[in-house]
Amino acid sequence: MTDYTNVSKYLSMILRHKPEAIGITLNAHGWADVDELTQGIAKTYTFNKDILETIVRTDAKQRYAFNDDHTKIRANQGHSVPVDLELTPVPPPDVLYHGTGEKYTKSIDRMGLLPKQRLHVHLSKDAATARTVGSRHGNPVIYRINSAAMYRDGHAFYQSANGVWLTNAVPVQYLKKL
Repeated sequence: MTDYTNVSKYLSMILRHKPEAIGITLNAHGWADVDELTQGIAKTYTFNKDILETIVRTDAKQRYAFNDDHTKIRANQGHSVPVDLELTPVPPPDVLYHGTGEKYTKSIDRMGLLPKQRLHVHLSKDAATARTVGSRHGNPVIYRINSAAMYRDGHAFYQSANGVWLTNAVPVQYLKKL
């Protein structure tokens, strides 16, 4: 029986950070060939297209997307490799949230939210989701982002296919620790 949790984590690592781990490349927009991906993952896990379809369909966070004919797949956000996800800037809600671990707050309070190794800062539409995200990093701390002011001041916002809000960075003046 396939361990869907571990194979999903492996899939995420490949599509977001290390496609070379299984000898594939992503195109400029982050798409991977499904046949090549399936063959590459099958070298490490019991894996086939049916398992891939199940993982994509049942992933609670909707991390992945197929193209129309299911011959290509990509992660919806969270990349550390340079890809253009073809996101169109959209006006954000007035307020967004970011959850993090307590150990990161000194840096955030000093420098704002930075994407670090990723392409974008990830923001949540509600504090509850941000708390869940922050809990993955220890004692959660929630920041409230004045996204309306950021947008008025010329900062771009994007919404990924699975609803995560993205921006390049959040300067300190737009943050309030809750």
